[in-house]
Amino acid sequence: MEGVAKIKSFIITSIIRIFNCLPIRNNKIFLYSYYGSQYGCSPKYISEYIVKNYPDKYDIVWAFNDVKSKESIQGIRKVKIMSLKYFYELCTSKVIITNFRTTETFKKRNNQYYIQTWHSSLRLKQIEKDAEDTLPVHYIKMAKEDSKKLDLLISGCKFSTDIFKRAFWYDGEIFEHGTPRNDILVKSDSNLNDMVKEKLKIDKDKKIILYAPTFRKNNNLEIYNIDYSKIINKLKDKFGGEWVFLVKLHPHLVSKSDELVYGKYVLDVTKYDDIQELLSIADVLISDYSSLMFDFALTKKPCFLYVPDLDEYIENDRGLYFYINELPFISVRNNDELASEITNFDSDKYDKDLKSFSSKIGSFEIGKCSEELEKKISKVCFR
Repeated sequence: MEGVAKIKSFIITSIIRIFNCLPIRNNKIFLYSYYGSQYGCSPKYISEYIVKNYPDKYDIVWAFNDVKSKESIQGIRKVKIMSLKYFYELCTSKVIITNFRTTETFKKRNNQYYIQTWHSSLRLKQIEKDAEDTLPVHYIKMAKEDSKKLDLLISGCKFSTDIFKRAFWYDGEIFEHGTPRNDILVKSDSNLNDMVKEKLKIDKDKKIILYAPTFRKNNNLEIYNIDYSKIINKLKDKFGGEWVFLVKLHPHLVSKSDELVYGKYVLDVTKYDDIQELLSIADVLISDYSSLMFDFALTKKPCFLYVPDLDEYIENDRGLYFYINELPFISVRNNDELASEITNFDSDKYDKDLKSFSSKIGSFEIGKCSEELEKKISKVCFR
């Protein structure tokens, strides 16, 4: 196996060397999200802003693991990850944009410009150097090499900027204009919301509660024990209307979703590509330690943290940047507490807590990140 890996590495390196001899196309932008597994996160929203507002200015290329499933996406060209064409497009693009660490298969050229959007505007769990003792050695090595390639890092708030400066092994430019994927949450779009509900076959007048937890290192499934029926009834009593319960589990749990998602008015959306679209239609969010809570806060809608394993999680997983009680969100340990907090939800107090927290972290989110980033890209491509 080791010999096969060496041969594969030699072939890839040779292909990159050949394509790196070809001219860079100044208007070409190469994007991928989570190593080609989806069309989502901030790269999607940068791409869609450019396609909508500057359809003839740039050549937009996306890389996917499954190109066929993305045929309906308009205004972009598509290549399969690790194909010959993939390396050609990557090596001859002026701008490269992704939301995760790049691997050794990206050999950045001198005249290329690499933008790292990262995959959260703010996070609860510690990252990179701050969590170095809990991360694999091979990941640390890859992360340090990736940071050497970086030209621009996107930050959603002053708190994130401080984390990046301290923990990202990077001392270059940080773009403090918010997070591209959060633009749609700052600017609510009723047409987008109707489109997403139609895609999910949900009536437009239905209210949405979204449960979107993260995964656990020990793969413990018992902590995902939300009482869907009980919570829907409490939401009806408190806020009125008819509710649909959407459940988006972490990708690590795709194979387990059948065991965890069940019941009337409960819909499994674990395989749905774009979590931001789900956040945009949600009237209430239940999460746990996921950074989604900070994105959803921009909607000013109720968010509850269901954390039955809080003590164990803090002890056995990564350290946290905030104590749970420092957050503006209501945290609960069991279904009875969750039901009670929904019944007693105080919207005025919640609004005040959100404003106070936004001021504390120094939010840059005003819904114009993609617009400002295009200006930056234009200068890079056409200076």
